[in-house]
Amino acid sequence: MKTILITGASAGIGRATAKLFLEKGWQVGLLARSADTLTQIAAGQANAVALPCDVTDPVAVEAAVQRFAKQTGRLDVLFNNAGSFGTAAPIDELSLEAWTQAIDVNLNGMFYAARAAFAQMRRQSPQGGRIINNGSVSAHAPRENAVSYTVTKHAITGLTKSLSLDGRAYDIACGQIDIGNARTALLEEVAAKTPDNPPPMMDVSHVADAVLNMASLPPEANVQFMTLMATKMPYIGRG
Repeated sequence: MKTILITGASAGIGRATAKLFLEKGWQVGLLARSADTLTQIAAGQANAVALPCDVTDPVAVEAAVQRFAKQTGRLDVLFNNAGSFGTAAPIDELSLEAWTQAIDVNLNGMFYAARAAFAQMRRQSPQGGRIINNGSVSAHAPRENAVSYTVTKHAITGLTKSLSLDGRAYDIACGQIDIGNARTALLEEVAAKTPDNPPPMMDVSHVADAVLNMASLPPEANVQFMTLMATKMPYIGRG
C-alpha cells in the first residue's frame, strides 16, 4: 500500500485530496492544526493517520513525519499543501506581523515539511519518493494587494526546482501544481462579496484528481509543473 502525507489536510484542497487518496486505498497521513477535524476525517478509515501539527513548528513537523513513516513503514509522497492567503493590502498598509505570518506558513512551513520528508525518503529502503508542492497561479500572475502571498508562492517555485535538482541523486522527484480558483470555503467567501460578478471557479475534486495523477506516476516520470485553473480565469492575457 502506497503512502502519502498531506499538510493542510483539514480543509479545502487538502481535505478533498485526502478523501480521494483514502478512497483509492492509500495510507494517508493527515497533518493540520485541528485535531478534532482530523479525527473526523479519519473516523472509520483504517488507512488514515491523524497527525495534529502546526507546520510553523519545525520540531513538530519532523516528529509527525517520523511518526507516520514509522507507523506505515515508509513515505512515498508528500503533498506539501498547507498555506494561507494572508492579509490583502497594499505593501505600505501590510503590517509586519501579517508579513511574518505569511512567511511562517507559506514558506517556512513548506520548507520544514519538505526538509523532513526529504530526509525520510533519503534514508528509507528502497530509497526515494516524491514531493508535490502546492504553488499558485499567483506564482506567475499575481492578484492586486497580495504581496505576501505572491512573494511566498514565487519562493515555492524556487523550492521545487532546488528539490528536483538535489533529489536526483536519491531518487526523490519534486513537482509543483499551480492552482487557480478551486471552489473552496475560502473562495466561496470571496465570491459572496461580489454576487453579481463571481469569479470563475472549478470544483476542488479536479485538483485532487490531478494530485493523484502526479503521485501515481512511476519513479522515472515526473510532472515538473502543472497549472490547473478555472477555464475562464483572467490569467492568460493579464496585465
